[in-house]
Amino acid sequence: MPQLLDAQTPLIINGQPRFGYFDDALSHINSQDFVYETPFGNQRPNWQKWLNLKEFQYFGGMSNNLIFGCAIAHLRYVAIAFVYVYDIQKRDLWSKSWRSPLGVGFNLSNNSINGETQFKIPAIVDIKLSYQDHPRQKTLMIKCKDLHIEARMDESQLQPMSICTQTAYNGWTYTAKSAGQPLYGFVELKKQHFDLEKIKAYGSLDFSTGYMRRETWWNWACSAGEIQQGHFKGQAFGLNLSTGVNETSFSENCFWLNGTRYHLNHAQFSFDRKDTLKPWQITANGGQVQLAFEPMGMHREKVKAVYLNTHFRQMFGEFSGCIIVDGQQICLDGLKGFVEDQYIMW
Repeated sequence: MPQLLDAQTPLIINGQPRFGYFDDALSHINSQDFVYETPFGNQRPNWQKWLNLKEFQYFGGMSNNLIFGCAIAHLRYVAIAFVYVYDIQKRDLWSKSWRSPLGVGFNLSNNSINGETQFKIPAIVDIKLSYQDHPRQKTLMIKCKDLHIEARMDESQLQPMSICTQTAYNGWTYTAKSAGQPLYGFVELKKQHFDLEKIKAYGSLDFSTGYMRRETWWNWACSAGEIQQGHFKGQAFGLNLSTGVNETSFSENCFWLNGTRYHLNHAQFSFDRKDTLKPWQITANGGQVQLAFEPMGMHREKVKAVYLNTHFRQMFGEFSGCIIVDGQQICLDGLKGFVEDQYIMW
């Protein structure tokens, strides 16, 4: 078990972030106190400090009937949001994305404990991601043409992954992630109603902020649900694996079993970059994690612009394989989730 830092203390102390694992998600991410310098020790101007801060948040839901994902990102010169819902039985994908120059109509919570993030374009879309501490829960609300979502994830019995790592020479990335808790509420898509509790939907949350690399990439895998077979059958499970970010001295990789967090080391992703809908292979912990992922479909964002170049592909589908813990296998066969391949210059 790694040493945990106090989450009640602000992230930035004496101008610099605290690196390592925290004992809870941070409630005080005081990015404004960060002293942002060049590699030669000169303080950068305020406009660079404002421009280079990147923030994004993601809420996902998965079950044997339905998979959905919602992302909101503030890149300073533009705010981006996307939502997709995939009906597994009908093999039908509904997907939308929106952009707001300079983040007009966009408010962002600066922590994942208390606050509200909202992306709103009047008469088109209204997305709210609310964070509440007592009781600890996350709530996603979306209203737009053909789609209405109200999804709540109770985190009162979950230990979040909360970590800050050095990024490049003088930057940092903070992330709080959680997965593997049941969802309550509903999804209404084209007049079809899904009760999230009845279909046994589980959720995941990604809250990330910091001074990340100007040109960067990552792969990510997430799963959540009730284990369907084996020694741990019936128990609540969540998974978070990533490579490309948050790897400097500390790793964000982990899984949750009934809300208890277990750390994993660096992960390896093997897939066909030219055809990401082919099966993926994911390993970690020297072979203790051996997973396969079979995509059902994909949400894709591709932008080539002056300040923003991105090739983003998030696949949704089904995991198989296992994680070995104390000689016992946690079987993931049948659990739904996501994998992601992202390149971005921002």
